[in-house]
Amino acid sequence: MTTPTDFYSRFATEVRKAVIGQEEAIRLCAVALLVHGHVLLEGVPGTGKTLLAKVIARTLKLEYGRVQFTPDLMPADIVGTSVYDLTNRKFQLRKGPIFTNVLLADEINRAPAKVQAALLEAMEERGVTLEGTQLPLPAPFLVLATQNPVEYEGTYPLPEAQQDRFLFKIRLDYPRFEDEMEVLRLWESGIELRDPQQAGVQPALGPDDIDACRRAAAEVRIDEKIRRYVIELATATRTAPELALGASTRAEVLLMLASRAFAAFEGAEFVTPDHVKALLRPTFRHRLLLRPEAEVVGQTADSVLEAVAARVVPPR
Repeated sequence: MTTPTDFYSRFATEVRKAVIGQEEAIRLCAVALLVHGHVLLEGVPGTGKTLLAKVIARTLKLEYGRVQFTPDLMPADIVGTSVYDLTNRKFQLRKGPIFTNVLLADEINRAPAKVQAALLEAMEERGVTLEGTQLPLPAPFLVLATQNPVEYEGTYPLPEAQQDRFLFKIRLDYPRFEDEMEVLRLWESGIELRDPQQAGVQPALGPDDIDACRRAAAEVRIDEKIRRYVIELATATRTAPELALGASTRAEVLLMLASRAFAAFEGAEFVTPDHVKALLRPTFRHRLLLRPEAEVVGQTADSVLEAVAARVVPPR
């Protein structure tokens, strides 16, 4: 049986062959897979957001689908619709691209709210209602949505309800100098990293390995003190003077489950405060709403969360 530590080692080894210098993103995507979570990727163009989704699908032998979000996109373009068949004189259900394992929602903030909302049911219930019947999505099901932190003209910011459906918000920064040198060396040698197969990424794991790791992660113990710690962190965001909106109860649940998966990857038998703190920012940052006066003085969600983590005393 594949253990979580072995799973992550093999997963990260393959993904790193094409996605270079994005260790945090690789680790958090692996955690998201174990807790049925979804990921919002934010970064400037050319930092590997699309490539990350393709490589994950190939590494795990999963079906990959992509939807390019544009202002003229309609919900039916994502979930599907019924089409009248003139031959049979009957309506035939045509499933949309959401019926896949790894869905890349590229530039999700380029489409209006009604299109963004088409993902809500799928992300929460792993099913899509068409013609009054809920159809299950393939398992596992992972949404990787991307958005750029620049060029906000003509975009539609994600509503708070939509952002709260994502387990993590990952910021993909520029790689280190050494990593960029490796990227240039590989491209110069003729290896096009945008093609996972050409980059040498091999299908190393599968859905059965994911299921086995989920069962193993469920056995990692979470002490009552850790649960209290998670709640205290969320409560501290709700009372922080810099914030108009703090973390939700869903955020608490997801932080706890993600911490357990993270601990499993490290081979730990129980969750520690360090596991919780390591995932605090990516789990909470997109669920917080800063007050205007805090933004004016340069505060960010991450800076507020750092202050919160410093104020809340972890259990011993």
